[in-house]
Amino acid sequence: MSMSPLIPSWEPLSEAVLSDQLGTYDRMRSACPVAASPRGVTLFCHADVVAAANDPDGFSSATTTRRSVPNSIDPPEHAGWRALIDPFFSAEQMALLQPRVRAIADSLVASLPRNTTIDAVAEIGRPLAVRAQTEWLGWHETKDRLLAWMADNHDATRSGDRERTTAVAAAFDEIIGAQVERRRRLGDAAPDDPTTELITATYDDRPLEDAEIVSILRNWTAGDLGSIATALGVAVHFLAEHPGVQQELRRDPSGLAPAVDEMLRIDDPFLVSRRVTTETVRIRGHELPAGTRVYLNWTSANRDEAVFGGADAYRPEEHAPFNLVYGAGIHVCPGRPLASMELVVTVGSLLAATSGIELAPDATPVRETYPVGGWRRVPIQLR
Repeated sequence: MSMSPLIPSWEPLSEAVLSDQLGTYDRMRSACPVAASPRGVTLFCHADVVAAANDPDGFSSATTTRRSVPNSIDPPEHAGWRALIDPFFSAEQMALLQPRVRAIADSLVASLPRNTTIDAVAEIGRPLAVRAQTEWLGWHETKDRLLAWMADNHDATRSGDRERTTAVAAAFDEIIGAQVERRRRLGDAAPDDPTTELITATYDDRPLEDAEIVSILRNWTAGDLGSIATALGVAVHFLAEHPGVQQELRRDPSGLAPAVDEMLRIDDPFLVSRRVTTETVRIRGHELPAGTRVYLNWTSANRDEAVFGGADAYRPEEHAPFNLVYGAGIHVCPGRPLASMELVVTVGSLLAATSGIELAPDATPVRETYPVGGWRRVPIQLR
């Protein structure tokens, strides 16, 4: 792959970057908003990320040989898959699910000790994510197995060992396959849930292939489990550092949805998405030939001073139209309604059941590193 020699270079996986991802991205955005590494070209500015995300013809999502439905699919085929998938996350479906998620969140929060140090990621985020997702999909008997898988997946990802990550991915596909096979075996007696509905769905007037069903369910679960846990860690950490925001949201919880989105904008844990150019494109005077791998840095774009003023400025309503936590363009996250509902309900349960959420005095939060951001551990105490 050839590219303009004028593009500044950087090393996204260097120790210096991994030890301060947010600070590095902030500096890169102002110093060299387009940067190249052996991995590809990274875009740091809001305008460039949005432009690339909204140009699927020039920036293809088919970046690997492994087909992911709908993430790696380009137009025009992509539209058909979104037409099949989006109704699963309709407002009506989320309204029916919300009371069940609220019951899970209320029960989990009630079980947490007060005035004792706990880890918000491990003891709130992960169990909430598993319980909510299994409730939605009808996978009730898999809770313990999914919690164990989340730990294995986290460790495998951190190891950088391709054999370990491949094995963990295969183990998750086995979990999905068992759920699919169970419903097929039950036939008309299969539970009425999104998993059964997906198995009986059609695309382009044909039944879905097993690989397509597994891919969609993998996208709904493997990604969302870690995402919800990480996002809750970010929100809880923000609240612990901003007691005034806590009290404001306790007094008026109607603003929880934009508030949680803004917390995630400030410290977006979903770092990058990959694209590959299908033709020569120019960005800020740099020429990227066809076949260039491009990284859309959502975390940096969400802190762009040209759009948000101060990167850390907390202005939920003002910043909402420009928030990129769930992506942009045709690949904007289809599961946003579900993820947002789960996060808002859980944060609401935490606030309603406590008088204060504080960072623990006897432990230090630990940052996550690439390929995700946010916090690995958030030690807190509930009052």
